Amino acid sequence: MNESAAGDSRFYPQLPMVGVHALVLKEGQILLVQRAKEPSKGKWSLPGGRVELGETFYEAASRELLEECAIEIGIERIVDVADFILRDEQGRTKYHFVLIYLLARQKGGEIKANSESVDVRWVPFSEVYKLDMHPQLRALLKKVVL
Repeated sequence: MNESAAGDSRFYPQLPMVGVHALVLKEGQILLVQRAKEPSKGKWSLPGGRVELGETFYEAASRELLEECAIEIGIERIVDVADFILRDEQGRTKYHFVLIYLLARQKGGEIKANSESVDVRWVPFSEVYKLDMHPQLRALLKKVVL
């Protein structure tokens, strides 16, 4: 385990963590963020994050979108649930998230990146395939919106 991973409970967890991601759609576009941190640093992703203790996954999604993208959302429904498991070279589980994907609409605010994102933007559905993203996310987007 490297030093940056030592203080972060996401690395080498004892139990799976729950995360939420929002598919925020607007006029043939989807809101995507370019990740500033691991996992998937530099790749494009849906905005979202971990569910905190005592917080519903709906509350978590709303909080994460406000923190990560500066927008308020209205959640419509669950789209999918998936595992994200990443193992290191020795086969140990480095990350294990159970991810809940939610369909949402922007209710207020203007998008802007924070310290967790290199960039945040509305991407036309026709251009999503050009972006560097995790294959699991690309498969989800093909199934849901592309």
